[in-house]
Amino acid sequence: MVSEDDLRTVLEELHRLRTRVPQLTGALTAGVDGLVVAHDTPGVDPEGLAALTAAALGVAVRVADATGNGGLRELLVRGERGYVATYAAGRSAVLTLLAQDRVNVGRLHLEGRRSGARIGELLDAAEAAAVARDTSARQTSSPARARSTRAPRTTTARTTTDS
Repeated sequence: MVSEDDLRTVLEELHRLRTRVPQLTGALTAGVDGLVVAHDTPGVDPEGLAALTAAALGVAVRVADATGNGGLRELLVRGERGYVATYAAGRSAVLTLLAQDRVNVGRLHLEGRRSGARIGELLDAAEAAAVARDTSARQTSSPARARSTRAPRTTTARTTTDS
């Protein structure tokens, strides 16, 4: 579970990214499962974009694996009116950027990779902290029960010849 402060930090990073690359028309962080984490996507349905990103990511990962090129780092789609770029953001999230067709693609990659790394570090740390809190809570809320040993159960098998 990501805290409100962490979500606010991710959203601030998306806003800073859009300032650094003025040709960006949208930015979204989502889990690889297609659920939105944070978004700055005016005019675009963030849930739909996150779901489509997850589907495209699934295909891209398979292509990277099939060609022996290792784990997926990024995905770039060029349409008639612009770009959709998706970058790995930690272990379980992605950063998807929407850009105008006149964007400097090198700058898009540079800034997208940097922001993806920052967001990934933040979300991975938040996930690790949540797991640690959950583990700690489970250990303190339910003390381990001592198991008693039972004597082995003995039964006598009956056959049709026994009476």
